[in-house]
Amino acid sequence: MEKKKYSKRYCRYTEAKLEYIDYKDVEMLKHSLSERYKIMPRRLTGNTKRWQERVEVAIKRARHMALIPYIVDRKKVVENPFKI
Repeated sequence: MEKKKYSKRYCRYTEAKLEYIDYKDVEMLKHSLSERYKIMPRRLTGNTKRWQERVEVAIKRARHMALIPYIVDRKKVVENPFKI
């Protein structure tokens, strides 16, 4: 049985040459969240270890400030979760 080959993913934060990730920029953070607002792993997003750790901290801060919800109702998963 052959292993699945995944395409090479690139870190969007390294390519953009950002200094830091702002927790208030929800549009940038939503690329690292699943449709149920779970933080996606590095192997799916393509982030480097350094930026993945920073993204996790920014998402947790945004959740604490109520910019991003912690959980989502199952009924709202089909809809766009960022339009509340």
